[in-house]
Amino acid sequence: MSIEERVQIILSLLDEHYPRDVKCFLDYETPWQLLIATILSAQCTDDRVNIVTKTLFAKYPSVKHFAEARQSELEQDIYSTGFYRNKAKNIIACCRLLLENYNGKIPSDIDELTQLPGVGRKTANVVRGNIYGIPSIVVDTHVKRVSYRLQFTPNQDPVKIEFDLMDLLPESHWIRYNTQIIAHGRKICKSQKPKCEQCFLLPHCPYGLELKNHV
Repeated sequence: MSIEERVQIILSLLDEHYPRDVKCFLDYETPWQLLIATILSAQCTDDRVNIVTKTLFAKYPSVKHFAEARQSELEQDIYSTGFYRNKAKNIIACCRLLLENYNGKIPSDIDELTQLPGVGRKTANVVRGNIYGIPSIVVDTHVKRVSYRLQFTPNQDPVKIEFDLMDLLPESHWIRYNTQIIAHGRKICKSQKPKCEQCFLLPHCPYGLELKNHV
């Protein structure tokens, strides 16, 4: 079986088991809220970020409020998300730049997004996919792990993985592949103890089949 045929089977199985409708795992009401939530999600769970942003967005109800925030105070507000000093510094600088260059609006161009402090390709693609509906691959820890196990990529670098997946997957699946694989990684294909015996992808997963053969 060719890799292209295997990809089509896996994508079909993902569509059968997980919603086709895209649902971001981060809570937000506005584009700038999603941008800040995604910055906070680095090395932090989405559940923790959602707890923090519930009060954070009430305290800072606009890009301007974040741009004018005292860094030491913002650090305390986001402390539990980890790396709080760097995140606070980047959020303030990012919001200042949004006001100066974009009148507080979030650009859709990936090059413009990645010029913002604290915004890498992952964060930019979350915004592009969820806000603007632009087909984008988001390589988080789950997408990285599961895609590698499925042998969709030989790489560990997120940017290389992103381009590998863009070459391999049909563009129409890019956005929902993100959310489906994240859901699968959380539920089944865990980092330490993957539940291969429960996995509907097992017959098509080189990693799972190898583990099974060594049992």
